[in-house]
Amino acid sequence: MPSRDRLYRVQAIILKRSDFGEADRLLTLYTPDLGKIRAIAKGARKPSSRKSGHVELFTHSVLLLAKGMHLDIVTQAETVDAFMPLRTNLERLGYAYYLAELVDKFAEEGTENKPLFDLLLHALGWLSDGTNDPVLVARFFELQLLHLVGYRPQLYHCVNCGAELEPVENYFSAEAGGIIEPNCMRLARSELAGHGRDARPISLNALKVLRFMQTREFETIRPLRLSPQVLAEIESLMSQYISHHLERSLKSVDFLHQLKQPFAALPQAEK
Repeated sequence: MPSRDRLYRVQAIILKRSDFGEADRLLTLYTPDLGKIRAIAKGARKPSSRKSGHVELFTHSVLLLAKGMHLDIVTQAETVDAFMPLRTNLERLGYAYYLAELVDKFAEEGTENKPLFDLLLHALGWLSDGTNDPVLVARFFELQLLHLVGYRPQLYHCVNCGAELEPVENYFSAEAGGIIEPNCMRLARSELAGHGRDARPISLNALKVLRFMQTREFETIRPLRLSPQVLAEIESLMSQYISHHLERSLKSVDFLHQLKQPFAALPQAEK
C-alpha cells in the first residue's frame, strides 16, 4: 500500500455513504492507487456545505484528505464527473448501486487495484449512455470484476478433469469454479472438484455469451441483442456464482427486482 503524507490528494469514486454524527458523512471511496478507503466528510449534510455535491454516490471526484487518528478527513472536494444521466433514470441508478456494491464487497480495504477502478469508472459512463443496455453492462462488469479480483470462472475447460469442453449442454458449478462436462457429472459428487453440489445445466447459447463477454472489450459487447431466455439464464448463473463467493446476497439485487413493482425505494446505505 503506498505511503500517505499527512495531506494527500486522490481520485475517488463514492461507493457508499452514511450519516455520521450530527452533520457528517462516512464515505466508502474507491481509488486507483489506494484501493478502497473510508473517510469522513465533515459537515457534508449541512445545506451550506461546499463538499456535499462533490461526495454524492457514484461521483468521480478529486479529494484532498488529511490523515486522522482512525479515519481520514475530506478537506476539499472537486467533481470530475457526476454521471448526471444516472440520476434521472431509476433503472440505471439501480445498476449503479449494484456495480458499486460489487466493488465494495469484493475489494479489500487498502489494496491497490487500478484496473478495477478503471473498470468501474468506465462502467458508470456506459450506464450513463442511454444507447447502452444496462443489463449487458452489468453482466460484462461482473465477469471483468471477477477476473480482476481472482475469481474468474473457468468457461473453456472442465474444472474437474481439464478436458476442453464440447459444444453440448454442460454444467455450471459456482462451488467448483466453472463448467463441468457431462461425463464428469456422471461421477459420484464426492469425486468432483468442489464436489459440484450446486451444479446445474448451462445451455450452449448461455456458455457462448459468457465466453464472449469474458474475453472481449465492451465496445464489442454493446451491440449484442440477446433473447430474454438467455439473459435470464446468464443473470441467474452469475448471481449464483457471486453469491457463493461472497457468502451473501446483495441488497442492490433485491432493489433491481423490486423495480418491477410500484413505489420501489432506493436501498439504504449500511450504517
